Amino acid sequence: MTTQLRIYTVRPGRLDAWVAAWRTLVVPLRRRFGFEISGSWVDVERQQHIWLVSHPGPQSFEEANVDYWRSSERVALGLDPHDYLLSEEIRTVDPVL
Repeated sequence: MTTQLRIYTVRPGRLDAWVAAWRTLVVPLRRRFGFEISGSWVDVERQQHIWLVSHPGPQSFEEANVDYWRSSERVALGLDPHDYLLSEEIRTVDPVL
């Protein structure tokens, strides 16, 4: 199973709006596409949203992610991350515990 740690730096003054949109729109759709969200945090001082997302298969994470982004459901959300985010750092991580 692939797990990604995602660190999003959010535009000033948009952190609460981003987290609300992410929680109500992105999370349910990600779950419908078979993704698991195992944690989500904000770092208010740095204006960052940090979360863990994984995909247990049978598709690879990359294949499932492409399907998610190309889906009519994702397009219908009308949510453009660039309206909220200044940058994203995505790391593939492995458990040690």
